[in-house]
Amino acid sequence: MRRVPALLMAALLLLYLVFTIQYAVRLILDPQPFAKAIGVALLVLPLIGLWVLAVELIFAVRAERLAERLARDGALPVDDLPRLPSGRPDPAEADKRFPQFQAAVEASPDDWASWFRLGLAYDASGDRRRARWATRRAIAISRKR
Repeated sequence: MRRVPALLMAALLLLYLVFTIQYAVRLILDPQPFAKAIGVALLVLPLIGLWVLAVELIFAVRAERLAERLARDGALPVDDLPRLPSGRPDPAEADKRFPQFQAAVEASPDDWASWFRLGLAYDASGDRRRARWATRRAIAISRKR
């Protein structure tokens, strides 16, 4: 279900990047040196944007595959945390369950599933940066096997 909004945003960003690249090419073809310089600068930003978009989409696909593998094996943690009015898990309650996921990673640091569950625990606690880090670690470990 979350895939549709993400793909819609990716498509809109891609459309924006295409128009920006077209405008950059027009500026580069302009005979004035100042316009050419702006065109080159304007071309660099969309290329960085395309790279970031590709990296994020690859991350999302790989993380989703790991989640599907855990779900298939019945190894996903039960999502029964109380919710805030926003629909997000209550971080205080998630923090109480966090140590069990951390202990699992410490006991088995080469187990991608433990790292993935730790990423889910970080996300439920509201720490998105560490959630992505743990998920990236899970992806890296799973790709080595």
